[in-house]
Amino acid sequence: MSADLVARAAGLAADGRAIVGIAGIPGAGKSTLARSLVEGLAAAGVPAAYLPMDGFHLAATELVRRGLADRKGAPETFDVGAYVALLRRVRGAREDVPAPDYDRGIHDVVPDRIVVPAGARVVVTEGNYLGLAQPPWEAVRPALDALWCVDVPWEVARERLVERRVATGRRRDDAVVWVDAVDAANARLVEGTRGSADLVIPG
Repeated sequence: MSADLVARAAGLAADGRAIVGIAGIPGAGKSTLARSLVEGLAAAGVPAAYLPMDGFHLAATELVRRGLADRKGAPETFDVGAYVALLRRVRGAREDVPAPDYDRGIHDVVPDRIVVPAGARVVVTEGNYLGLAQPPWEAVRPALDALWCVDVPWEVARERLVERRVATGRRRDDAVVWVDAVDAANARLVEGTRGSADLVIPG
């Protein structure tokens, strides 16, 4: 982890808890960077916590009910209100705060699997749409102290996504079809939000 990124994040928490958002297209490496940043902050003596946006996917049963199962991962397949509410709660919380996580093994949300500790000085959250300006996503950006964007070419991200989906049980042909339809459309949407980032990080 870059010492500069660790120092940037730590500096944001000089006057209280800070929330750093990491955005980027699907497959950009957001979760890898976020976890590495949390580890780097801890090594520097700054307690930090990881809070992924993926925990706010709508449950699989709800996606089916709404007819959205074939677009899972698109902006409308998340509970944005719950995500923003938790970000706001986390900012001022003096106690441990439970949060949901997404399990790629079962392809569904697991409630309260993550805990944001009371002592965390920096909370690192990541997701595709943190910089999206359209309703209701526009409420996310004001809840963050900083927004960083991971910049990765689609060709690189595409290969990562195909391999990820194969690793979690999809046939390769099916994985390619999904990535080129659903993930590619989401990537085009996210690429348009790069200008809202405070920092662009080459992936």
